[in-house]
Amino acid sequence: MKVVYAVSVPRGGPLTHVLDLAPRVAARGVQVQVLGPTGEPARQLREAGVEVHGLPLRHKLDLPGAAAIWPHLREADIVHTHDRRTGLLVRPQARSRRAISVHTFHGLPDEIFARLGRPDAPDPPDVSRLRIAWLLHGLLRIEALLSLLGTVVVPSHALAEFLVAHGFPRQRLHVIPNGITVSTSSPSSRTAPPRIGTSAVLDYRKGVDVLLEAAGKASAPFRLDIFGDGSERRRLEGRAAELGLDAHFHGYVDDLPARLRELDVFVLPTRADNFPMAILEAMAASLPVVATRVGGIPEIVLDGETGLLVPPEDAGALAAALDRLVQDSGERTRLGEAGAARAAAEFDSDSVAGRIVSLYEGLCASST
Repeated sequence: MKVVYAVSVPRGGPLTHVLDLAPRVAARGVQVQVLGPTGEPARQLREAGVEVHGLPLRHKLDLPGAAAIWPHLREADIVHTHDRRTGLLVRPQARSRRAISVHTFHGLPDEIFARLGRPDAPDPPDVSRLRIAWLLHGLLRIEALLSLLGTVVVPSHALAEFLVAHGFPRQRLHVIPNGITVSTSSPSSRTAPPRIGTSAVLDYRKGVDVLLEAAGKASAPFRLDIFGDGSERRRLEGRAAELGLDAHFHGYVDDLPARLRELDVFVLPTRADNFPMAILEAMAASLPVVATRVGGIPEIVLDGETGLLVPPEDAGALAAALDRLVQDSGERTRLGEAGAARAAAEFDSDSVAGRIVSLYEGLCASST
């Protein structure tokens, strides 16, 4: 069986997922080829023995870029796309090549993401009603039609139910979570004050502004480490300074797993999300997680067992959760160890790869 993966985003959850998944699928005897990654991600795949070709698609109407992909789909049994760009431009080519199309729907556009599990959620500021209407009744309708070209994988039940409610055929959807490898090394030695960190794109959806307000309300001292970059970074840095926070903005880092192991608590104050890899990475590092109760997050974090869940956009509740963990090292250890155990049991990368390969084999068998 030959599987071709296509991903056009230069960073983020879809690429992280492909970098983790492709070598594990190849290790199961599947012929694997990855299209799209360049630079360090391509190097990682080649070191893992996976064939990779850097064919970036510049935009959703990049027909010359799409044409360059056509020869690489020859003799493919499965073509598995991982973002909207490849889903639009590569899925139809897969059908033309008589390959089986699989598409992972990683998430919704930021402007409507908050509606996942929260139908009454407020729309982001400065987004027009026309834009919202196009996304809900135009883009999602197009995606629903594209799903008829093959099979759609979604990482969470929350997203699956949202898509069904917006016209996706339920029989085309398969819920398979993203995977993570749980570290067996000991956590780094801790220093005072405790360090709380987050990893996110610095935009409105991720709610880092709420985290800063919560840090300003918290009674226990801690250092705040923020990994990631985005359009809101300068404003967030200014607000952190106004609040007098011990906050450090690191931008994007290549060694995030190592950086996470220097923390005491991981927090994701997102206003909307599906199945964030950042939380899985934190759980794999044995970190207790504080996150918002949105989207598929409650399918990952069990409130009071592997972490703490708070309402979105509630700086007071978030501050109380952070105080609870900063002041109780035993609670941090209990939740962190339970989170690592859950990650190993439910979201282990090898098990996820096995479920994906089983899906491929079933699809191939049903097409003969």
